[in-house]
Amino acid sequence: MSKRRQKFEKIVEMFVELKNTSELMMDLAYSSLLMNSKELAEEVEKLEEYVDRLHTDFELLVLSSGFKREEARGFLGLIRLGVVTEKIADAAAEIAEVVLREIAPHPVLKLTIEEAEETVTYVTVSENSPLVNKTLREAKVPEETGMWILAIRRGDKGIRPKPQTRIQAGDILIASGYAEGEEDLKKLASP
Repeated sequence: MSKRRQKFEKIVEMFVELKNTSELMMDLAYSSLLMNSKELAEEVEKLEEYVDRLHTDFELLVLSSGFKREEARGFLGLIRLGVVTEKIADAAAEIAEVVLREIAPHPVLKLTIEEAEETVTYVTVSENSPLVNKTLREAKVPEETGMWILAIRRGDKGIRPKPQTRIQAGDILIASGYAEGEEDLKKLASP
């Protein structure tokens, strides 16, 4: 594969990572607000720092790619989309900040929080977990535990879960659901 093609694929890969992470952040930010969860709000903050670094690396890669002038025109749109994606991440962080600052929620939101019987939990997948190397679809976590995977933390990356996402040992699963399922999820992740 040519160097030119490798650079192009790296640019696309980084943009997709920016887009996916900002979408995940928005999901987690709203969840943190609806469940009044400081843990989820803190997760959004961590991801915002990650997006800032990723966005800078993305722009530097595009700007230093060495493509010809006519090829570079197409990347201008990508740079602009990268900026917008980073702004979405910043907006998610602002939503999460409401929870972190302990600002009193609107009365309607407060009622929603009080009515909710859900909890948020973090579990680390151990080497001997039956979840290792299974896709989320195969793992059937909601059916087994009543908990829904909101996000997966893998190293410093946040992954937006999809049915085909494969679970790895060391992953941190961020899940929400009824409190009764929390212990079942912990046993499944780390038997």
